[in-house]
Amino acid sequence: MSIELWSLLIASVMVASLWIPFIVGVNMHLPATEELGLRPPDLRLLPDWVQRANRAHLNLVEQFVPFAALVLVAQLADTSSVVTQWACIAFVGLRIAHALGYITAWTRIPARPVIFTLAWIALLVLAIEIARLSLA
Repeated sequence: MSIELWSLLIASVMVASLWIPFIVGVNMHLPATEELGLRPPDLRLLPDWVQRANRAHLNLVEQFVPFAALVLVAQLADTSSVVTQWACIAFVGLRIAHALGYITAWTRIPARPVIFTLAWIALLVLAIEIARLSLA
């Protein structure tokens, strides 16, 4: 399996699992004023880390869709290079750092937006390289 597909596999597991910290946090800290089973809970009543966990998951979903599409296009177009491989590795690594940093509040402004932007740049590099290889 290609590095690009391995990266997609890792990102897929990550996006499929990043809801877990949020749900754990909700169940640990559901305010007494909230009705059990009422979903979604009022995030304002939950600890900051639970709110950040929710936002980290939603944020990854936003970037996962274009990443998955680009990797699949690269595979269908039979385009792979050192650039596409490193763009995929960078994307996954940056998204892991972003999620961990976001939930734990380790990364604050400007670090978190910088990490997000670097992952977006990795997507652009991947798209440009796919287009370049396809036109060659």
